[in-house]
Amino acid sequence: MAILLASLGLFLFGGVAALAASRSAKTATALGAGSAIAGSALGLIPTLETLVGGAPPAQLRLAWEVPYGSFFVELDALSALFLAPIFLLSGLAALYGAGYLRDQFGRKAIGPHWFFYNLLLASMTLVIVARNGILFITAWEAMAIASFFLVTFDDEKHEVRQAGWTYLIAMNLGTAFLLAMFILLGRGSGPLDFDRFAAPPAAPIFLLALIGFGTKAGLMPFHVWLPEAHPAAPSHVSAVLSAVMIKTGIYGLVRTLMIFGPPPPWWGWTLVAIGAATGILGILFAIAQSDLKRMLAYSSVENIGIIAMGLGLWQLGRSYGVGALAALGLAGSLIHVVNHALFKGLLFLGAGAVLHGTGTRNLDRLGGLVKRMPWTGLAFVVAAAAIVGLPPLNGFVGEFVIFFAALGRGDAASILVIASLALIGGLAAAGFTRAFGIAFLGEPRSDESAKAHECGWLMRAPMLVLAAACIAGGVLAPLLASLVQPFSGVHLDAPAAVLRQVSIVSAVALAMAGLLTLLRRGLLARRTVSRVVTWDCGYEAPSARMQYTATSFAEPIVRGFAGLLSPRHKYEPPKGPFPREAALESETPDACREKIFRPAFRGIDWVLAHLRWLQHGGVHLYVLYIALTLLILLVWRLG
Repeated sequence: MAILLASLGLFLFGGVAALAASRSAKTATALGAGSAIAGSALGLIPTLETLVGGAPPAQLRLAWEVPYGSFFVELDALSALFLAPIFLLSGLAALYGAGYLRDQFGRKAIGPHWFFYNLLLASMTLVIVARNGILFITAWEAMAIASFFLVTFDDEKHEVRQAGWTYLIAMNLGTAFLLAMFILLGRGSGPLDFDRFAAPPAAPIFLLALIGFGTKAGLMPFHVWLPEAHPAAPSHVSAVLSAVMIKTGIYGLVRTLMIFGPPPPWWGWTLVAIGAATGILGILFAIAQSDLKRMLAYSSVENIGIIAMGLGLWQLGRSYGVGALAALGLAGSLIHVVNHALFKGLLFLGAGAVLHGTGTRNLDRLGGLVKRMPWTGLAFVVAAAAIVGLPPLNGFVGEFVIFFAALGRGDAASILVIASLALIGGLAAAGFTRAFGIAFLGEPRSDESAKAHECGWLMRAPMLVLAAACIAGGVLAPLLASLVQPFSGVHLDAPAAVLRQVSIVSAVALAMAGLLTLLRRGLLARRTVSRVVTWDCGYEAPSARMQYTATSFAEPIVRGFAGLLSPRHKYEPPKGPFPREAALESETPDACREKIFRPAFRGIDWVLAHLRWLQHGGVHLYVLYIALTLLILLVWRLG
């Protein structure tokens, strides 16, 4: 525990030092990124000792004068499982950010950015190890505030400011539900320490946890902040937010559900249904986006849905007393938590390299980048293959375990999970074929993509490390079963056997790919190899106008699911025998934002507008309001 607290201190010290050195962008970056990398490496030591080495849980409990609070922290196997990807990805993202932000030197103050980045890492770590409700909420709020300032780094842009405020409002609403949850859990227990919580399964606590933690995780319909905030942030921050920060919501939900005994079946049904809706709608909205980072943000929503379906099977297994179903559901979800952190972090870093090399993230303006950015293209295609669940990559592992869990039963919940995963997998394959093909293959669609350049090694190295991790995660799949063993509830013989089969398939696929590569190189070694254009149907000078755009590629899918997506089209057809112009604009706004939250906030605004008569500007009247409120609370308490 001492080493973990030292890593927290290093994060905070480095952040403050970077803030103090704001006048020199290079010094601030060296202090901020360096301390983030060093703190992450230091934090990995006790994390891996607990996760892999089997070290017993370590805890520290100190008195705290805050009402109902105590400084109670603990590192156990579940915390270590979530901390490992946080430390790994955050350190790599800091290295990437040191190169990514060079273009901002002299234009913006870099010191505050690194201060809030390190504060985000410290607060995420504290959220995972906190064992007191007040300490947890404090770290949770610090995480929200730090990420708000990171999201609004380019605050001169209106859309960035709007995304920041949307994010902050959503996080505070989620925190309000969590505070109510802790109050209900800690009734009569004194300090809100987790080991004092002992309550039978209660519907209000479950619903409060689902909304509070689901808002952070991005479960629908509470996800509306995510596709706004993640694209607005610098790309290394987007990687941290989308790959690991939203997993704190999953962690909180799992930790809360572990407090209770066997839950009622409707808990599992609720998680399965919300997970299926989140996964399917998330990937559909991802396919409809032309902004590369916005597409990746919606894809994170999709993967959170997959994780939620696994958690639903876990709860159903506990409800019905089916240990194998519970173990497989939880194992698949937690494995996918780790693997999603790797490939989604890589995808956002790849998108950042594209933005850095071209100046745009609009897919309709990209094309041909694999010739100009080969390292980025290689990393991106590995991550794209991982996220659609292709062996021998790590994305295959968690989804396969959840599939296996559902195949073991023939009830409606399992059928819903199987059908949803199959549909999500097919749509994800189409979506990421579109993303990679449109951005990296074909001819450039604009001057920006024609003049694209590869990123430097500070940005390139973290992408290659994550790409290697995506491959290793598939080949070394059996190790993941042992990582989730300590908190699965039953012995994991079934998932271990599944993962051994996955590992064999992955290793064989990887070996075959390597052998074919070597065979091709050997056969061509003594031959003259020349490069010529492919058969082009008689076109002497093919251009980007002959290619699919991102919008046209997605149009059949968007039209097929128009009832769910509600796309908008503005079409001006050509007129006259010799038309000079025509126009077509398409947009797919978020249905939850447009049909749920926007009308709700308009209603709230209408109600509050009619209560403005309470604001007279008189201090004495406001004091009277406070006195009356205190009197009412006193009477309620005494009564």
